[in-house]
Amino acid sequence: MNTQRLKQYIDKVWDDSIVPTLCDYIRIPNKSQNFDPQWAEHGHMDRAAELMRKWCEANALPGMKVEVLRLPGRTPVLLIEVPGTVEDTVLMYGHMDKQPEFTGWMEGLDPWTPVIRNGRLYGRGGADDGYAVFGSLLALRALADQNIPFARSVILIEAGEESGSPDLPAYIDALADRVGEPSLVVCLDAECSNYDQFWCTTSLRGNLIGTLRVEVLREGVHSGMASGIAASSFRIARQLLARVEDAATGKILIDALHGSIPPDRQKQALAAGKTLGAVVHQKIPFVDGMRPMSDDPSELLLNSTWRPTLSVTGVGGIPPISSAGNVLRPKTEFVLSFRLPPGVDPQKAAIAVKETIERDPPYGAHVTFEIESSMGGWNAPSTEPWLEAAIQSASKNFFGHDAMYMGTGGSIPFMGMLSEKFPRTQFLVTGVLGPHSNAHGPNEFLDIETGKRVTACVAQVVEEHGKRRR
Repeated sequence: MNTQRLKQYIDKVWDDSIVPTLCDYIRIPNKSQNFDPQWAEHGHMDRAAELMRKWCEANALPGMKVEVLRLPGRTPVLLIEVPGTVEDTVLMYGHMDKQPEFTGWMEGLDPWTPVIRNGRLYGRGGADDGYAVFGSLLALRALADQNIPFARSVILIEAGEESGSPDLPAYIDALADRVGEPSLVVCLDAECSNYDQFWCTTSLRGNLIGTLRVEVLREGVHSGMASGIAASSFRIARQLLARVEDAATGKILIDALHGSIPPDRQKQALAAGKTLGAVVHQKIPFVDGMRPMSDDPSELLLNSTWRPTLSVTGVGGIPPISSAGNVLRPKTEFVLSFRLPPGVDPQKAAIAVKETIERDPPYGAHVTFEIESSMGGWNAPSTEPWLEAAIQSASKNFFGHDAMYMGTGGSIPFMGMLSEKFPRTQFLVTGVLGPHSNAHGPNEFLDIETGKRVTACVAQVVEEHGKRRR
């Protein structure tokens, strides 16, 4: 491989074609199915799929097949099959669906308007995960530009990842013969802890989501008359949350949600913590004076990748401040999002949380915890020497520094599915979601230079995979 030629080729396609196409993609409000139950009627997801399909067809390699598949009642999947000259299969993965708008976008920015500032493309979904299909195909095209052999490659882009990938198992079963058994999976939906190195994700947490509902009255009552007689639904909810989380430390109090941290992952967290230092918490947009939960960067990394946590992500039964009257409200609802460490059984965790919350409700209040979804985490198999060497070489070639390995606190359900189906497969899970890129929140951006470098690194890893398999 001529690395300089590869970089020039990738940079040009990113600038001339990928960035403009990503701008068109950002304009499409194709929110994931959980956030847009009428996605099929609205047609935004189909528009996104067609935009990607057209770009892939316009940039097709010889013999390549591009198809948007639609199983009845399910979100679409974009499937691209690229012939190779090496008898093996690489599976490349991403998703096209997006998180909802959220609030707090800076002046001049909004989720559906692409804006480029200082080399960063702002807008919902560019980094999470619209660039994946373009970067994956471009990595293969850059190899073909130099007549470098590579394995048959299948690019799979789903449309439900942000909703927990409910439709993906059906597609995996339906496409089993076309996908085959990959020996390498490349996923471009992960984080990078800085923009100076190639970061590889070694683990992902699972996610348990449910709604806590506390009902105390049939209707709202004047607070001056009822308070002191009827317990506040909010206070009861606080008591119930105290059963599952230590309010002072954030530690989850239910044993079924905890797992053991493998020694190699502890070692990687220690190395990443030493490399990143204060960057671990500085990437979080704290208000002035707010401190992180630990002064030890490695402990913060373990907290966010290998320990269970709870976030309250939504509320119900509470009026906005402008409508708040002196009323004892009849109910309080919280959406609870638990992050589960790799190795924790998601079904057992869900049952444990439900039993803990619902048992012996204070004052006889009506208490329920309705489980919406529960999925496990993922711990990557041991990295084979050839892949580790390829990752390090690629990072030095295109970032100028050693590669780093770290767990990620979020979830990618597809990784767990594939590990179970293909236990001998090697994984390269990486991405462009670095400090302040803020996927799911306001001001999400894609650092364009990082996108180019990650694409180049993927190309080199696929080349090395091909060498090993020839």
